[in-house]
Amino acid sequence: MSESAPRKLATIVALDVAGYSARTEADETKTTAEVAALRKVIEAIAARHGGRVFNTAGDGFMLEFASSLAGVEAAHDLAAQCEPKVRVGVHLGDVVVQPNGDLLGHGVNVAARLMAKSDPGGALISADVRRTIRGPLADRLVSRGLMQLDKMTETIEAYAISAFATAGALAPPSRNEPTLVVLPFDNLSNDPEMQYFSDGMSEEILQVLARGSGLRVIGRTSAFQFRGARKGEAARTLRASHILDGSVRKAGTRLRVSAQLTEAAGGAALWSEQYHEDLTDIFAVQDNVAAKVALALRAVLPTATRDRKIDPRTYELYLKALQERTPATDEGHRRAEILFEEVVASAPDFADGWVWLAGMRMLQLPRDSDCIGTPPHSAALAAARRALALDLDCALASVVLANLKPAFAEHAEKIDLVSRAGDLAPSDPVPATYMARMLISVGRCNDASAHALRAAALDPMNPLRAASRAQVLEATGQQQAAHAHLDEAIKAQPSSLWTASAKFMLFFNASRFGEAVAHFDASILAGAVELSGLFRSLLALSSLPREQRGALVQSMLEPEQGRALDLVVCQAAARFGHADSAFSHLFAALDAGRPITAWRSSALHLTRATTLNCVFGADGAAFRADERFARFCARVGLVDYWRSSGYWPDCATQVPYDFKVECEKVAAEVAKT
Repeated sequence: MSESAPRKLATIVALDVAGYSARTEADETKTTAEVAALRKVIEAIAARHGGRVFNTAGDGFMLEFASSLAGVEAAHDLAAQCEPKVRVGVHLGDVVVQPNGDLLGHGVNVAARLMAKSDPGGALISADVRRTIRGPLADRLVSRGLMQLDKMTETIEAYAISAFATAGALAPPSRNEPTLVVLPFDNLSNDPEMQYFSDGMSEEILQVLARGSGLRVIGRTSAFQFRGARKGEAARTLRASHILDGSVRKAGTRLRVSAQLTEAAGGAALWSEQYHEDLTDIFAVQDNVAAKVALALRAVLPTATRDRKIDPRTYELYLKALQERTPATDEGHRRAEILFEEVVASAPDFADGWVWLAGMRMLQLPRDSDCIGTPPHSAALAAARRALALDLDCALASVVLANLKPAFAEHAEKIDLVSRAGDLAPSDPVPATYMARMLISVGRCNDASAHALRAAALDPMNPLRAASRAQVLEATGQQQAAHAHLDEAIKAQPSSLWTASAKFMLFFNASRFGEAVAHFDASILAGAVELSGLFRSLLALSSLPREQRGALVQSMLEPEQGRALDLVVCQAAARFGHADSAFSHLFAALDAGRPITAWRSSALHLTRATTLNCVFGADGAAFRADERFARFCARVGLVDYWRSSGYWPDCATQVPYDFKVECEKVAAEVAKT
């Protein structure tokens, strides 16, 4: 590089084809043709925004733009329009201009490193770029926190923008984007026990809107906390721009539904209507209400309607079953399952009944074994497949099928299924929650962050969403933000084990043991039978002398009759100097087929398929720092996933050894055997 070479400030956009190596290995001729065609698309997008392609290499492209806004607009279009999908990085920095027009320097390198950490079909934008732009697109950039870029000592704050950001899926709502909260409709029937009917009616309308209207819809758990006098607080608390409220009166087989859509800011009524129907037309009423709301908000997408007619008695059973599943307990799931079985027996072509039956069966399966092929697992699988056969666009069926997969295999298939569910129901927080958990389970915490944010934004008062959001904030180095997020959630839901446990682990992982003890004693955790013993043992590990600590570790790791080995305990053992014991017991368990689980409690462990979710959090740093971790990853199918997909975990650049080399070595050993 010549000392006299001219320098300038430029916005650099770097991109490459996601999964290029795997594509080339599968079909080199096809991939080469795809990249050649892609170059024309990239050049056209660059020119449209006043930029140019200044370098190419294989599947990689480097672009220059005169302004930051032009670069971000181009990055958005590239992420949205390029097929095959690309990864994009954008940075504003000093570059050196070569005689041939090529650009070199630190600014180019940062853009390339950001690209390497981006999602397929998404982009990462540096804070230097973010500070220089204004407008709607800037408002949609979501902070991913500080990132350690590969082969660089500095950290950089990055912002995410995805190909579907225009739907408001990842970013908080802008001033021009309507956000709807569907409140529980009032029960005006003479029988107060008919509240389940009006709640169910409201939820069904919410689900129709979330699925097919193109609107941003607040999740049920958050919306249904506002009843009676509290309804006036809903829009302000949930930051909704519009409110759908109403009432239901049922008399025999006749139904009267009143619904009204209002603008939160001024209270202006945008639309209202009353329906007098026979119960045989109940779904037509729901779809009609949902369609009118979407029209009133000028939604781009029409509301989907389906032929879902069932008889009035079956519909009442269905609504009762929906009510039984909350709060989420094993007993509630079992009661709901029985009712859903009656529903599908009476209406065998009712997809919604089948998918909820599948979900209840799934949630009752053991967390310590895959149990594939057992009657309970087969029954859940059959119900989910039946739902999908009846309704190919049933998002929840894809989520259930993903969660019926084994814990230590088929990682790509699980992610693909949940990703499809998210595409089908972009306003449903359930696919977003499970997408975050599935990505964390393969070590992609940075990638999971946007999905956890999306779920928390769609259902802001749901403690599970809050805990998941805090987990990815902590895993991506944003501890202070995680504490603030949990403090707000705990204030709203002080009886939640999810948020109380997440707060405890934030203190514990940061070695703030005194604060962890104080939080434990003052929270619901002290009385939680399933969890209190584990948390007390973890605290003891932090204070006991080494010899006594070793004895405690052994007692926590030793097999007990019918007891699974807990990955959380293995991680704690490694953290406090007993990695040999942790990995010894772990490999012995894998060899012997001994059950392996996480948390030993259904209270904090949603499904078997997400068991590995705990491995890549902040509490597993010491566990991952041991080279034997690579061998464990090979044993549980992760190395195969990383090698075939090209999506290596965040920890690959964080551990004190060459993680990829170690994984490749282990994979070669496995191949020989």
